[in-house]
Amino acid sequence: MGETRKHIKNRVAFLEQKVPGYASVAGIAALLIIWEIVCRLEWVSPLFLPSPTGIVAAGWELLTQGDLLQNTGASLYRIVLGYLLGASIGIVIGLLLGFSRWAEAMGTPILFSLYPIPKIALLPLIVLWLGIGELPKVTIIALGVFFPVVINTFSGVKNVDPILIKAAVSFGSNHMNVIRKVILPGALPVIFAGLKLAAGTSLLLLVAAEMIAAKQGIGSMILHYGNLMITTKLMVGVVVLSLLGLLFNRSLQWLENKLLPWK
Repeated sequence: MGETRKHIKNRVAFLEQKVPGYASVAGIAALLIIWEIVCRLEWVSPLFLPSPTGIVAAGWELLTQGDLLQNTGASLYRIVLGYLLGASIGIVIGLLLGFSRWAEAMGTPILFSLYPIPKIALLPLIVLWLGIGELPKVTIIALGVFFPVVINTFSGVKNVDPILIKAAVSFGSNHMNVIRKVILPGALPVIFAGLKLAAGTSLLLLVAAEMIAAKQGIGSMILHYGNLMITTKLMVGVVVLSLLGLLFNRSLQWLENKLLPWK
């Protein structure tokens, strides 16, 4: 019996042990070193897989020429504007669907029938409606962000523990206090899950939209250098997209930690 308890205690300690902060950096560094060695030994042609040092050199060249900043700035403008627009509308409508039975009955069939449509397939139609320019690209990103945010917001509101709501009402809380102090805090973790999911979707739609209908932007840059078979500069665009995704994820995580200190 004592042996069993000791074994369980050791397993729990193993599962709860803290991972040092440098572990993530060490993993990335190991991957880059292996990648560089593979390229230096020419196990893979540089045309298909350029080395990390080659990508850094190409990135520095694009940076000094101004092309990288120009394209990154254009993409950042589109994705930030589209993300904020889609997320804001998604949260508002998701809360409305969650709080109102009438809105839920009327809105959810429309919502779940439109959600499966690939948003990039709507780009030609949106260009026809809104013309050529920034508005169609921002709109397609906002559409892609809207659906995961509205669905998660709706689900978060509906899945708040009813016992908590009844307890708040029993202690004399009015309707607005129940919404503000019980339902919204209970739904926020699910809402943030939708916001994080939407961040990845927004990057996918940004690249697709820029490849189809843009002269500037990271997607347009990737397509341009892909057509020229300059893979080092193509990979610079891929790395920038990866860094943007990491930046968005970290920003949302920081905001979640601020708004949900109990989590």
